[in-house]
Order: sequence, then structure tokens, then C-alpha cells
Amino acid sequence: MSKEINTIGVLTSGGDAPGMNAAIRAVVREAITKGRKVKGIKRGYAGLLDGDIEDMDLFSVSDIIGRGGTILQTARCLEFVEEEYQIKGANICKEHGIDGLVVIGGDGSFKGAQKLAAHGINTIGIPGTIDLDIACTEYTIGFDTAVNTAMEAIDKVRDTSTSHDRCSIIEVMGRGAGYIALWCAIANGAEDVLLPERYDYDEQILINHLIEGQKLGRHNHIIVNAEGIGHSASMAKRIEAATGVETRATILGHMQRGGSPTCKDRVYASTMGALAVDLLCEGKTNRVVGYRHGEFVDFDIDEALAMTKDLDEYQVELTRSLASTS
Repeated sequence: MSKEINTIGVLTSGGDAPGMNAAIRAVVREAITKGRKVKGIKRGYAGLLDGDIEDMDLFSVSDIIGRGGTILQTARCLEFVEEEYQIKGANICKEHGIDGLVVIGGDGSFKGAQKLAAHGINTIGIPGTIDLDIACTEYTIGFDTAVNTAMEAIDKVRDTSTSHDRCSIIEVMGRGAGYIALWCAIANGAEDVLLPERYDYDEQILINHLIEGQKLGRHNHIIVNAEGIGHSASMAKRIEAATGVETRATILGHMQRGGSPTCKDRVYASTMGALAVDLLCEGKTNRVVGYRHGEFVDFDIDEALAMTKDLDEYQVELTRSLASTS
């Protein structure tokens, strides 16, 4: 049942992602433009439970659109899976006059939003994760920046690998999802890519591919390894022992989460933030904003969480056909 929304809260939850600040800015300014008050909740659900909540105005979000990270900070809150803390969170929202809430984060964050909606707080989720692993949307805030950061780093590693006739295993983020690894493999022309969704742990294939490339006169060999597989350093030692080719591991790590967001992350995050406010003002709740088939859309959170997602098989095959050593 729809209700009048007077005060909108906004929080960022889970891992940070470049573009979150653009979304926060859009939420605040769109809400104020529509005559609503805005409160920022610090440190995600953990901050909500602590009552770490502050008023926000137009100047609260000045000059943040180009900054990485999140000005509201973020945290993971294991307690929030328990109903006792979900009820406490809803009651704290009500105490602060928050009757509509925008949650920027991933699937885990949406589950929290789902529970708050069940306890009377109108909630809208915005997909914010560099992993691109939210099934209901083709875009998540931060992926574009993260994959560009990784791409640039891999280009640099290839330069030094060529100078040393070296094999380089470069580990990128993504948790259990291989989207960053897949995109970098194509964008960087990697000779091999290891994807959690497809990898069978047969290192002999990598060894054979490296040896074949050496015979054909290649002076470098790039293996992009997804975080969900990991163990890049030990893998490098085994490959060097089997081939005699100097092999080094580079773990890009959290540098992929930081940095100034790309134009795409700024524009898409801003659009999603404004749309989330519009949906709340229309009296909607328990929804997730997404991007599909060239349009910004919204889904029921229950429906969104039930969806599944897999890598594009054509792109997976493309990494193999374009990486031919011949």
C-alpha cells in the first residue's frame, strides 16, 4: 500500500564501488528538488543499528561526483540477517522520521532492504558492486571504472613481461564472478583467462599454451586470473617449474575499487539514484533499479533476488579464438 514519503534515507552497504558518490548525490538532490528531506546513514546497516544518521542538504554532496569510494562509508553487518536486528533497524528509521530508504549495494544489501520493507519502511535498491554479478541488471555501479583500472594495469604488466620474456599471472577482483576477468581478457588480449564459472583446474592446458607460444617466438604470456580462483602466487611457481619460463604473479587487489569514476559510472549512477527517489515518491517499495536492453527499469526485490546470471558464452569463446598463439 502506497504512503506519502516525507524523509528519504540513503546508505551504502557491502563493498565500496566508484560511482557510489554520484548515486548519493543524485538521491539527495532529486529528493530535495521534490520537496523531501534527506538523511544519510553512515556505515551501511551497521551505522543504521548504531543510529549513526545525519541530515543532508544540497551542499552535503557538493563536489563529490568525481570522487571514488563513498562519503557515507560502508561496512558489512552480519547481525542484520537476524530478524531482531531487522526490526531494530526499521524502528530506528521510524524514530528518525525516515519513511523511504535508498540502499546502494549488492545482493546481500538488497536482502536487508527486503526485510526493512517487510517491517514498514519503503525501500528501493540500487546495484552498486564492481563485480557485475547482480542478475537483474546489465550494469552495476563501479564495474566500468574497475574494469578500466584493471585493463590499464594489465597493459603495464605486459610491457615489463615483454622486456623479460616472462609469463605473468594477473589476479583481478570479482569474488565468485568472472566478469572483470572476462572483460580484461578480451580488452588486454590475454593468452589465457581463468573464470570461476568455467575453470576445471587443469593447469596443463596453461603450460601447453605457454610452451607453444614460446616456440612461436612470443616474448610474453598473460594469464588473467579471477579472484574466485585465486592462488596466483603458487600457480606461478608451478608453471615456472613445469616450463622453465620465468613466471610472476601480480594481484591487483583493492586498487580496482578506488579512483575517480568513469563518465559511464557517473551518468548511470546518477540516473539510478534519481530514479530510486522518483519510485519512492510514487509510493513504491521493495524494488530494485536496474539497466536492461538500453533502458533503466525496476524490479520487485523478491523477483530480482530469484534471478540467476551467467557469463556470455560467445564472449567466453571469444577469449579463446582471439588468444590464438599462431
